[in-house]
Amino acid sequence: MKTLLYPLCIAAMIGFVACGKKNEEVASVPKTPDGKVIVQGEIRGEVTWKASEKYLLKGFVYVTDGAILTIEPGTVIFGDKDTKGTLIVERGGKIIAEGRADAPIVFTSNLPAGSRGYGDWGGVVIAGKAPTNQVGASMEGGIRGTFGGNDPNDNSGILKYVRIEFAGIAFQPDKEINGLTLYGVGRGTKIDYIQVSYNGDDAFEWYGGNVDSKYLVAFRTWDDDFDTDWGFQGKIQFGFAVRDKNFADKSTSNGFESDNFDPGTPGNDPFTAPVFANITCYVADTASSIPSPGLGSGQYGRGLHLRRNTRTSTFNSVFVGFPEGLRLDGNATWANVQSNQLQMAGVVVAGWIGSNYARSANPSGETPNFTTADVQTWYNATNTRANTADLKLGNIGNLNNPNRLPQAGSPLLSGAVWTGKANDPFFEQVPFRGAFGTNDWTQGWTNFNPQSTNY
Repeated sequence: MKTLLYPLCIAAMIGFVACGKKNEEVASVPKTPDGKVIVQGEIRGEVTWKASEKYLLKGFVYVTDGAILTIEPGTVIFGDKDTKGTLIVERGGKIIAEGRADAPIVFTSNLPAGSRGYGDWGGVVIAGKAPTNQVGASMEGGIRGTFGGNDPNDNSGILKYVRIEFAGIAFQPDKEINGLTLYGVGRGTKIDYIQVSYNGDDAFEWYGGNVDSKYLVAFRTWDDDFDTDWGFQGKIQFGFAVRDKNFADKSTSNGFESDNFDPGTPGNDPFTAPVFANITCYVADTASSIPSPGLGSGQYGRGLHLRRNTRTSTFNSVFVGFPEGLRLDGNATWANVQSNQLQMAGVVVAGWIGSNYARSANPSGETPNFTTADVQTWYNATNTRANTADLKLGNIGNLNNPNRLPQAGSPLLSGAVWTGKANDPFFEQVPFRGAFGTNDWTQGWTNFNPQSTNY
């Protein structure tokens, strides 16, 4: 009996010591004085962030190749301002951030309510293995590593019912990180129901890849709402953007900005050729040149600025309050119109300044081979101009709680066109133009007054 009890006691003692050591390790997780779990450096293996904790990103936090970061519904993650906290999912890494309408996942500023502002932290960056036309290019802001590849079905994980607030910090001059930046992200990735608010650069920017998305909100963005570059070929449906007319970037803020390339590489393949449908971008009537505190003289530009050989196509969408509705920039872009690779139908522009609701433009040194009259003739064939009041948008300009649904009798509730590139199984062929018909898909998970929210 003594022989039997002795090893049992030894085993119990070892177990007690092991448990004590494990508990000590858990207790040693670094936290801020207010109880946030500090996250910095690299994430490896499989890690779960729990809704019962709050997390603080310090510096660049990398989800490394092969790692999986899972974030529970309702979790709140804060970005540190002093260290420019940023979450970066590297090529081969994966994020599973699947919130719910009643429990969204929130990335926000670490500053207290009432003190938050544009660019308080970095943002969320995902790098995948899908094709881009800029092989070997670096990511903006000094982010390490590579992106892109030959796998259009690459899977970087899930973002669903996620809010990203007060991000977009300037790491270098004109090298800010966007609210959600997607580098070469493939269509195996699921990105739906995302709100980016008060971002210090673009709300959403896609650098190549072909990930598809639905239900995106860009709220009070500083620069562009939806920016596409470097061969992005995804499909996007249902996007809602409302701007503060008193804040714009010094480089000119647009609803859409789309390029196939940076200057000097016009023919790189794959071409930027996303297809957007059911987008609403709203500033306000007479939103022309606007002073932007901290960035000099900011201004709004165009509802859609399509340039540098892009093939971006847009259907059943509404752009209100930009000085210009549409600008087609460069002979290569116009050639894509002529070959029907850049398509536009069911689009409405309203509230522009002057006579140019749609116009041509050419980079310095290029002799234009098309005119503003050419652009307007093409636009008028399948698209619409309107007075803002006639659209019956209600109080969409209420920045604390913008009206989303068009009012009864709005011409936007009908007239959708589902031809050409829009005749694709991805798109729900709704009858309305703009982001909403009679169903408000923002209910429950969005926040249009995050400045006052105590997290």
